[in-house]
Amino acid sequence: MKVRFIGEDDPLELLNGKEYDVIEVDEESGWYRIVDETGDDYLFDPEDFEIVEE
Repeated sequence: MKVRFIGEDDPLELLNGKEYDVIEVDEESGWYRIVDETGDDYLFDPEDFEIVEE
């Protein structure tokens, strides 16, 4: 799945308007696992994204 970040810019995490690939959706929390601007993957709240491609 591809999503666009719609939250506030944080150059060390995510950039507003940038599209990211969702590696997986966490089964317990429903949060998205995404590789951020540091190159590492973390879980992020899906409310901060809009789906671009399923």
